[in-house]
Amino acid sequence: MARVECVWHHSGRPVFKFEGVDSISDAEVWEGSDILVPEAERAKPEEGEFSHADLIGCTVWEDAKEQPLGVVVAVLEYGSAPLLQVDAGGREVLVPLVHAICREIDVAGKIIRAKLPEGLTEL
Repeated sequence: MARVECVWHHSGRPVFKFEGVDSISDAEVWEGSDILVPEAERAKPEEGEFSHADLIGCTVWEDAKEQPLGVVVAVLEYGSAPLLQVDAGGREVLVPLVHAICREIDVAGKIIRAKLPEGLTEL
């Protein structure tokens, strides 16, 4: 475990300085590690934005079928719109997190109502 000493942004990405880690080579052992922040200390998302932690555990409901597709187990980011990784009964379905598809997101109720493009669940 390490404590964050300070944070700054470089090229649009956060850079963390940890207590007792004073060189890039010392920091390399932490590459790929998760950073856990108590909920009370997290930055609050802007209106219409959601943290990954808030989306994980939400049930995705298909509007057309009025039945649950599955549960969000991760949020993946590859440079364009984030993808909700949904466990659909042991099968993975990737749902783009865009307003045209995810029409209603209720993080308090853990529900996402989605209008899925035809054939998305068969991919």
